Amino acid sequence: MGCCHQYFTQTAGGDSAFTIDASTLTFGAGCLNEAGDQARALGMKRVGIYTDQGVRKLPPLETVTRALKAAGIDFAIYDEVRVEPTDESFKAAARFAVEGKFDGFFSVGGGSVMDTCKAANLYSTYPADLLTYVNAPVGGGQPVPGPLKPHIACPTTSGTGSEATGIAIFDLLAMKAKTGIQSRLLKPTTGLIDPEVTRTLPSTIVASTGFDAMSHALETLTDISYARRMRPAGSSVRPPSQGANPFSDMVAFEALGLVGKYLVRAVNDPSDTEARAEMMYAGTLAGIAFGNAGCHLPHGMSYAVSGLVREYRAPHYPQGDPFVPHGMSVVLNAPSVYRYTAVACPDRHLDAAHRLGADMRGATPADAGEVLAGQIIKFMKATKFPGGLSSIGFSERDVDALVEGTWPQQRVIKNAPREVSRDDLRELFRGAMAYW
Repeated sequence: MGCCHQYFTQTAGGDSAFTIDASTLTFGAGCLNEAGDQARALGMKRVGIYTDQGVRKLPPLETVTRALKAAGIDFAIYDEVRVEPTDESFKAAARFAVEGKFDGFFSVGGGSVMDTCKAANLYSTYPADLLTYVNAPVGGGQPVPGPLKPHIACPTTSGTGSEATGIAIFDLLAMKAKTGIQSRLLKPTTGLIDPEVTRTLPSTIVASTGFDAMSHALETLTDISYARRMRPAGSSVRPPSQGANPFSDMVAFEALGLVGKYLVRAVNDPSDTEARAEMMYAGTLAGIAFGNAGCHLPHGMSYAVSGLVREYRAPHYPQGDPFVPHGMSVVLNAPSVYRYTAVACPDRHLDAAHRLGADMRGATPADAGEVLAGQIIKFMKATKFPGGLSSIGFSERDVDALVEGTWPQQRVIKNAPREVSRDDLRELFRGAMAYW
């Protein structure tokens, strides 16, 4: 990691400081049993529990509700969370929160559940039109007015990292693309990360969320340096997506090492409890990392992919509407992106590939993009993932629409280490159509 300090050399007009946003988290087998004690310590008396209909039937929700009952805490369950939420599902979730008059919240589920709970907490505490707090230029970009009610996040998948971030992502139906809300005040008060919940996860979900964790860590490491981002008007408006920094580097490298060692094992062998527990930890670490640095092009491009999918339905996910899981929509863009961005910081791309277990013999800075892209593709093949956007129904005729769906995602696009134009995005999407 010899490139670290040089990458953070001060630049004219760039920021001279970075903010470390630590999360309060509890990690360990069986820690969901602490839900009642944790809620009581936060002063909760009436709790809104957010989940989806799939998780509603599973042991993690039962564990949480049993612990709350034992602690004498009243609760109501909202199980209408949509996997990959929309503006309409956010509004419905907020209405439930307003009507429930809760003094605290639990989210029990994957990233969609945690993000929906964040939004419900926000809009029930500070009612406003949905687009008020949504990132500009899509929404008004207004800051969250103040502290929210306590929120305990209980992830049931191993990779979104939403328990450690102040980000809530949703599909804006009118735009047919994802956007989101970002504020440090959205971050859950605490998280209970219990690796026992991953024992029964199907392989496609483990793979998708695992690739999301990989992407969070990779994008954190290859972000633009915080010292190259424009200095904010004041420390209170320094964005969470502040760019790569020494703290985010440290956490992201640790997450990548775990992903490199355990992802394929966790996907291909559900009985490998060690691998599944380590991927749960990797996902949380990667969430902390990108929560302190931000993501860039693979995520920015993924929002259009998710919004424009026509027929594809991922195995092991709800089979109603066409659906591509978030981690899949991200990683299918990643090899194409890193072939493009490597020239901006080749040492970081090489370090990331090495951490993922790539064969580095003879690799030079000129090889950085190909080495990292090749290692990601190796993981995609080993987990039987689609081999590019064409495998999930996209083609050359979709490129312009994908670009137009990506372009408004300036919050993440501008975090890339290399600037992109619309023409560059067209080439990146063409490069992501098929890897083998």
